[in-house]
Amino acid sequence: MAKKLLKYFLLLISIFFIGRLLLFTIYFDNFKNSGVDYWLTFIYGLRMDTIAASILLVIPLIFLSFTPARFKKFTNIFLKYYFLAIFSLVIYIENATFSFVAQYDVRPNYLFVEYLIYPREVFAMIFADYKVELFIAFGMIGAFIYFYLKFAKDDFLKIFDTLYIKRVAMFLPILLLLFIGVRSSFGHRPANISDAMYSTNRMINEITKNSLHSIGYAIYSNLVHEGGEVKQYGKMDTNEALQRVKKRLNIESDDKESIFSRVEKSHFKSDKSKNLVIFVQESLGYQFVSAVGGEDGITPNFNRLSKEAILFKDLYSNGTRSVRGLAAVSAGNLAVPGVGVLKRNKSQSNFFTVASALKPFGYHTSFIYGGESRFDNMRSWYSGNGFNEIIDQPQFENPTFVAPWGVCDEDLVVKANEEFKNMYAKNQKFATVMFSQSNHSPFEFPCEKIELLKDVPPNSVKNAIKYADHAIGRLFELAKKEPYYKDTIFVVIADHNVRVYGDDMVPVDMFHIPAIIVGDGIKPMIYDKIASQPDVLATALDLIGLDLKYPIMGHSIFSDKKQNISLMQFHSSYALRVDDKVAIIRPGQKPLTFSYKDPETYLDTKNHLTPIENDEELQQDALAFVITLDHMYNKKLYR
Repeated sequence: MAKKLLKYFLLLISIFFIGRLLLFTIYFDNFKNSGVDYWLTFIYGLRMDTIAASILLVIPLIFLSFTPARFKKFTNIFLKYYFLAIFSLVIYIENATFSFVAQYDVRPNYLFVEYLIYPREVFAMIFADYKVELFIAFGMIGAFIYFYLKFAKDDFLKIFDTLYIKRVAMFLPILLLLFIGVRSSFGHRPANISDAMYSTNRMINEITKNSLHSIGYAIYSNLVHEGGEVKQYGKMDTNEALQRVKKRLNIESDDKESIFSRVEKSHFKSDKSKNLVIFVQESLGYQFVSAVGGEDGITPNFNRLSKEAILFKDLYSNGTRSVRGLAAVSAGNLAVPGVGVLKRNKSQSNFFTVASALKPFGYHTSFIYGGESRFDNMRSWYSGNGFNEIIDQPQFENPTFVAPWGVCDEDLVVKANEEFKNMYAKNQKFATVMFSQSNHSPFEFPCEKIELLKDVPPNSVKNAIKYADHAIGRLFELAKKEPYYKDTIFVVIADHNVRVYGDDMVPVDMFHIPAIIVGDGIKPMIYDKIASQPDVLATALDLIGLDLKYPIMGHSIFSDKKQNISLMQFHSSYALRVDDKVAIIRPGQKPLTFSYKDPETYLDTKNHLTPIENDEELQQDALAFVITLDHMYNKKLYR
């Protein structure tokens, strides 16, 4: 049984390899001078192929292991036609890949799946434009079917000569091998499509992927990640929704391809624009930061830096997951219904990010993370949306401390500082998003680096945050010794608060996060009005000194267009806050309006929302945000 499955595994791998080799040959000129190690495409590609082939062998394993001998003829016929269908499908998809790549510069993805919704139009297009390709594909499939049926009549009958108990006993060892193949990783996270994104060259990354796996991932994402039945929130004409959101955000734009895109002139225009570093802090809630009203003694470095910075004292996160915060601070995007854009198909390319805004000005852009960037699909999203370089855990040489989630935050900032020094020495402008990870369960970090908090367990959230704050201090200690510091704007901002909530329908206070913007020449100030994460990004871009065109769903605090507004997603609920009034909408429920009162102190855990008379306009505006965000994503209008 094992030999038979291995035979089919190797046949599948061979077909995948031939397809990749042909793509490699055809598009070699696209990457031969790119400086990337393009031969690794066959190693990483084998990993993608192994995932696809292993999945396809699970069903045959089950049938061969558990079918009684008296049903062997049925099983033989079923598996014969199962593999006939599988290999025919694989041959067709590998053939279709060449035309698809020629048209879209990517392997078959969500577009390949989406087009199946329109079979008449698609088949008409195929027959009109791809007659030769179709003839070759069906010719190959026909030849395969002929030889397969001729030589594989009783391919599985001999397996049933093995005793039933022996076949059952072989199930677990072979299943374990297939599980390893599907997982294709001995780390604590399985491999996924992000593992194909190993280089800075998009074409070589596409060649590394597996088309069948890419299509399967698109179908899976459509079922699981695209989420959010927006119609359950309520009905509204899309044009009305767009106008309501533009009015509420005070954004004027006539761009039909990117409905919030507009030119924003810098209030700090300079002939020599500055570099940008955005240091995103995992789960740094306001309650741990005394500078914004939290507990004293946990974040001394952040508190000290806040006195020489722009301090956002009343800032609120998009949501409760890292993917929401990263989209907000890297792209200025509010939280879409369903799963965040980092994981979703249509936002893996041509989605606005700070990298696409700064690319025309010659900036080198990077994402630096101490863990494995395949987590939450970060590698795929950042590399697909304009970031030149992804630096993650495998690229940290001799880290001083490694936790389950990756290298410690101090290793992260030391590595980042070296990158900044090297780029500055080459007169290379840079913009970087850094993402910390030490403040993450099980809260493992080098305890000797900080003075642990009294009467608090060492591996606890408070001590982890104190260590993360130590790393923040270390970044600025290193940066201030280097020439690049005077030409760089630094943002330190949380992705979201910790997952500790009160009884409010939407715990607005637990979306409260801290942020500072630090840089040479920045006049210290406290911004105490309501702000969102996109507002912080817009402010940082304002400060680097460039007039920019972007669709960021917020404004610089130095702009008279800035609104006192925040949109927060809490599971399937949305809360739109304007001043101290909050409208909450939920699927299948009537909208509600509340007044919000800030907690008296960070220890105040009582409810902070008080029901008031419905504000129908605010509620309609909240609905408009949900409809608009969903519409922008589905129509790819956030560019």
